[in-house]
Amino acid sequence: MSDYQRDVEQYTEAAVAANNETSGTEEDSNPHVYTTVLQPRNPDDDRRAAVILDILRRSISRYRDYKAALLDGYQIFMPNKTQAQYQATNYRSAFSAVFLFNPGHPTSLLYRKTKDGGYELRGAMFTAPKNATREQLNERIPLSMARWYEHVNLCMPPKGTPAQQVDWKQFGLTGSIVSQDACAKAGGRWVPQVFGWMVRVYPFESDPEKIWSR
Repeated sequence: MSDYQRDVEQYTEAAVAANNETSGTEEDSNPHVYTTVLQPRNPDDDRRAAVILDILRRSISRYRDYKAALLDGYQIFMPNKTQAQYQATNYRSAFSAVFLFNPGHPTSLLYRKTKDGGYELRGAMFTAPKNATREQLNERIPLSMARWYEHVNLCMPPKGTPAQQVDWKQFGLTGSIVSQDACAKAGGRWVPQVFGWMVRVYPFESDPEKIWSR
């Protein structure tokens, strides 16, 4: 296996761990996750958020049947790995999200695996570039409604180490290493930020407080 393939394997393991860590847990307690601060509510933001929610709900309702999502180009990330929540990503939408925000075309759909091996649609995830400013994030989804988050302070294992041989209690986005100095002492590679900005929306929740990722 080449070093490149090992890097892909390592980042895949880190991504799965990060997805589990940010599915139904408090991001504020994770030193590897930074979230924006909720801003004061205002009528304009409320109206804009309602429009986004309506467009999103109508556009993804057909993906309650996960097979329809697959036919439309969504790919379930690591379906054979046990995860609290599965992301089905449309890479064309992910590329478009670098340049513009389209509430009808989220980067990923969020599913929960069912006992019969299928998937239950829970919500969607939007993304934005790593270098997006708070103002640019707010233009996409109001910072008064949802908290965007990014994965930060990542210490990856020494280059070329097979993922199966990595101590993931130390490394990765759930690891104990949270500083550049500690990462260097462990022989790791320090990555200040990975994956860009993300925000999750659960448009089918009946409780308004559970709709926006907070």
